[in-house]
Amino acid sequence: MTDLPPVAPLRAHLDAALAGAARAWLDQATDEAAAHHEEPGQGPVPSWELRFAEAGRRCGAEHADAARVVLLDAARADATTLDRLYARGTAAERRAVLLALPHLVPDAEALPLVEDALRTNDTTLVAAALGPYAAAHLAPHDWRHAVLKCLFTGVPVDAVADLARRARGDAELARMLGDFAHERTAAGRPVPGDLHRVLALTTPAPDRATGGRASEAEES
Repeated sequence: MTDLPPVAPLRAHLDAALAGAARAWLDQATDEAAAHHEEPGQGPVPSWELRFAEAGRRCGAEHADAARVVLLDAARADATTLDRLYARGTAAERRAVLLALPHLVPDAEALPLVEDALRTNDTTLVAAALGPYAAAHLAPHDWRHAVLKCLFTGVPVDAVADLARRARGDAELARMLGDFAHERTAAGRPVPGDLHRVLALTTPAPDRATGGRASEAEES
């Protein structure tokens, strides 16, 4: 199983940033989440899930994402729980689920949530979907189209985790970017500045065996 990044830095940030009442609320909410034992299909909505929904009101919009991720981690939410919260959640709650994926899901089981977010026109969900979880698990074809979606919806490519590594030497991505730029120019529309940045990243890494020149195989 892949080691997952810890949530402790997020909690430390919240402890430093939240006022007393909000911090006390988060303490209680995380205690409830940690004590909860999932019993699928039985009983009312768990109290910690209600806390998950009200995190924005309790901690403020600025800290809601982090608070929700901390709650999900305390509850040890599995892919089934994340899927349920995503399906019935608001856009803000869905964003938090997406942000929590790299902390909670070690495999590709939650990839359908990323794919769903990438089909929306909500740029905050698109940006959240393209974090480290997508970088690790999204298929090349889908990842390339996600990068293009960032360009035509105005999502900064800084939101795309591990962009440089995944773009490096990707001739198909370079072709798609070139086609997109040509279409924009032909239509008299500006080419996004981020396109040139991503296109530069597709340059193959130097091949040491050829004295720093890319191999023909990489260029084809």
